[in-house]
Amino acid sequence: MATSRLPPATLTLKQFMRRQQVLLLYRRILQAIRQVPNDSDRKYLKDWAREEFKRNKGATEEDTIRMMITQGNMQLKELEKTLALAKS
Repeated sequence: MATSRLPPATLTLKQFMRRQQVLLLYRRILQAIRQVPNDSDRKYLKDWAREEFKRNKGATEEDTIRMMITQGNMQLKELEKTLALAKS
């Protein structure tokens, strides 16, 4: 019987790629939030983003994670549009 040399918590390639997508989304959201001019709004949005990602940290269902990434990207685009309108 062959035993695996990998630790039990090793991610599959698909899980690793999803994790990278989530981390990229989180960084992009934080970058967009840094452009918010009002300090209290910026803090509120930063706390909201952090809480949302923490709340969904334990998600393991592939379809659920994909859906959350899609929703996050839509919310990011909405935030970017709002910031662009505020600057013009």
